[in-house]
Amino acid sequence: MTRNLFITGTDTSVGKTVLSALLTAALEGVYWKPVQTGAREGTDRRAVMQLAGLPEERTIPECYCFDPPVSPHLAAREAGTCIDLGRISLSNHPAAHRIVAEGAGGVLTPLNERETMLHLIRHLAFPAVIASRTSLGTINHTLLTLEALRGAGAEILGVVLVGPENIENRRAIEWYGKVPVIGHIPVLETINRNALMAVFDSHFDKDYFQ
Repeated sequence: MTRNLFITGTDTSVGKTVLSALLTAALEGVYWKPVQTGAREGTDRRAVMQLAGLPEERTIPECYCFDPPVSPHLAAREAGTCIDLGRISLSNHPAAHRIVAEGAGGVLTPLNERETMLHLIRHLAFPAVIASRTSLGTINHTLLTLEALRGAGAEILGVVLVGPENIENRRAIEWYGKVPVIGHIPVLETINRNALMAVFDSHFDKDYFQ
């Protein structure tokens, strides 16, 4: 399997950051959020450091970081700039650890006037892991996300379901999406490194993360 991973989701606030923290902790990886919006409310990098118990050196600073909690293309425009994929690079990062990169919003979230998160996924060429809800609507949202990724020629590692267990939705996603569900994050009363490691041990198919 490819070392690095790109965590995307069916929409915003679906659980990408918790999934990113879990995988960074369990895989002894390095966390990276290339494009961050909503920084005035705190960054996902700081959240992952807290949730996964990571030192700052196990994270990579954002390439773009904007305060307003809006789409990246709009946040950049309000800041008087434009997101350039050419500036999003890991050329100076040592390859000692697997990188867990987290996207912003869903795969069709605009980055600029021409490019979306799909272009960033293709630019980095990391296999995508899709965070999906277990609740009503997830089948449609997940299948649309899968179709967009495949249409863009992106590699897909699998889907991780987030929320109360729903066997029928899991079966439908695997059958209609022709994709494996490689993990499940149940509802957690407390989210910290120990809890996330326990979820990885009991609810994830580790064969996909070798």
